[in-house]
Amino acid sequence: MRAAVFDDAGRILMVRETADAGRWTLPGGWADVNHSPAENAVKETREESGYEVEVIKLAAAWDRTKQMHPAGVFSCAKMFFVCRPTGGAARTGLETSEIGWFTERELPADLSTARVMQRQITRMFEHIRQPSLPTDFD
Repeated sequence: MRAAVFDDAGRILMVRETADAGRWTLPGGWADVNHSPAENAVKETREESGYEVEVIKLAAAWDRTKQMHPAGVFSCAKMFFVCRPTGGAARTGLETSEIGWFTERELPADLSTARVMQRQITRMFEHIRQPSLPTDFD
């Protein structure tokens, strides 16, 4: 799952992963057992960025392969949650080396495409601008 966290200025939170050559992605990761997908998105955001967040909506549930992510060993659905920050402060973790807030026009070019695609981030901006959009799925 991935957390699309938006601040009051309309910027999205991204983290630079220590894995995958230090590329940028939305906070998130594999789901831990005994936590719901939304709870995992909150936990991963806290661990990777230092921010506490509240989930607003499930924006997308996409099949990794159909979204053209690099091939993986496992089949999985990638869930994207739109979130808002509720506290905390920027802090790197074991899996991250940098944290940043980006406008839609200033997104980093070096994305971790195994984790997130440019068009998926663009779609999250559409969801924050139009909260009534239905959940995307394939």
